[in-house]
Amino acid sequence: MFDNSSILITGGTGSFGKQYVKTLLARFQPRRIIVYSRDELKQYEMQQEFDQPCMRYFIGDVRDKERLTQALHDVDYVIHAAALKQVPAAEYNPMECIKTNIHGAENVIHAALANGVQKVIALSTDKAANPINLYGATKLASDKLFVAANNMAGGHPTQFSVVRYGNVVGSRGSVVPFFKKLIDNQSDHLPITDERMTRFWITLQDGVNFVLTNFERMIGGEIFVPKIPSVRVVDLARAMAPELPYKIIGIRPGEKLHEVMCPADDSHLTLEFKDHFVIRPSIVFGKRNNDFSVNLLREVGTPVEQGFEYNSGKNECFLNLDEISEFNRIAGV
Repeated sequence: MFDNSSILITGGTGSFGKQYVKTLLARFQPRRIIVYSRDELKQYEMQQEFDQPCMRYFIGDVRDKERLTQALHDVDYVIHAAALKQVPAAEYNPMECIKTNIHGAENVIHAALANGVQKVIALSTDKAANPINLYGATKLASDKLFVAANNMAGGHPTQFSVVRYGNVVGSRGSVVPFFKKLIDNQSDHLPITDERMTRFWITLQDGVNFVLTNFERMIGGEIFVPKIPSVRVVDLARAMAPELPYKIIGIRPGEKLHEVMCPADDSHLTLEFKDHFVIRPSIVFGKRNNDFSVNLLREVGTPVEQGFEYNSGKNECFLNLDEISEFNRIAGV
């Protein structure tokens, strides 16, 4: 569906954006791929790797509605990946997080509607489900904005959906490269916030593939959640450095023991498909398809049991040490 199409990625110089661009170029023949971000150095560095004729690099911030509207001219598909994501940084700089993650989301929506974009997928996070930190709260607000945008669309053709998944192995600022740096620097221990801590685990390529497929699945208004394994952070430390002891340092500001992607309070809205869940919108779209049990790929979902919660600590699938090492190898860590 991306052949001869124009695709824009906000925050496109990040880990996800780079892998998404690499995958689009390998599998499709897009008319244009626009990387929209605010860091000129990262764009310059990315341009050295991806300099195909279809590539475009736009300096701009999602906080800038006018620039964003200009960038989305003649764009067919948008992936909204731009966000302030560091939990402690958000706790200390709340207004900056709100400006990017909430007001930025609103700007993407208005710019997409103004330009008649066909489909928009916003990237979310497990921290948006039952949030206890500001980052998660801003992403929950963003999710709600993108879902409700389908009601705002009116006669516009634009459809909006959300993809929510867990920790991306090896992504910038995540725990795996942090542990690797400590190991490379010959640290005498690895810091663990809590021995009980678990996280959902996904490779960058699997995240990209999931987003690509959901452009074909989406009706507009869904939150897509992949079925992915969990890891115990203690097991991650053992897999990466079996000889190193670990030291318990306590949970950081705004951090959870376990992450949730489908909250129990949304179980009446949740459908289970073969390899993913869909959280249906709680609002009704007057002029849109409100039956999400069959998607555009003709896959059929069934309601989950009332009270069902997709929780990293209660997941049916946990990675063992060898599997964690293989995930890290695939991620190039």
